[in-house]
Amino acid sequence: MATFVDVLHAIEAIRSRSPRTVVGVSGFGGAGKSTLARRLVEAVPGSARVRGDDFVRPTLAGERSADWSAVERSRLRRDVVDPFRAGRPGTFRRYDWVSGALRAPEPLPDADVLVVDAVGIFHPDLDGLLDLRVWVDVDLDLATERGKARDRRAGKDHARLWDEVWVPNERDFADRFHPREAADLQYVP
Repeated sequence: MATFVDVLHAIEAIRSRSPRTVVGVSGFGGAGKSTLARRLVEAVPGSARVRGDDFVRPTLAGERSADWSAVERSRLRRDVVDPFRAGRPGTFRRYDWVSGALRAPEPLPDADVLVVDAVGIFHPDLDGLLDLRVWVDVDLDLATERGKARDRRAGKDHARLWDEVWVPNERDFADRFHPREAADLQYVP
């Protein structure tokens, strides 16, 4: 199990060998991916975060899928990770959950370390693109409990989606792709 300091040391080791570093943070919904990603960006100079929620197709977010097909990994790769790794300027469009459409293009973050947090990113579509894969190691039941509580605090009742779609999607994805084992580090918050 890795501590926060272990994750920081791993990032620094990669940075010493590469001018641009992509850190993928994944875990079950409610595990604490966003919390870890925000902490990393605060602690690592020259880093920026791209939220996985900006690359989710809401029309598919409520559907069963064995590979988290709602996550637009190809768009994330094409518009963010590939140009970032190449050091090319580029733009990407975040998904606006209020309007239900992609926002206007914005420039890629000016950073040396890019932290991407999302479910479903330890997937063959992104093989070889993440320099460090960090799994937020929280049991699915506890992560689900936390996610439901977070949603309730935000005034959202997603209990049915959690129970009927997201938890089964998580189980299917874990059984098919073994994201915990694919990670370089298992971080326990």
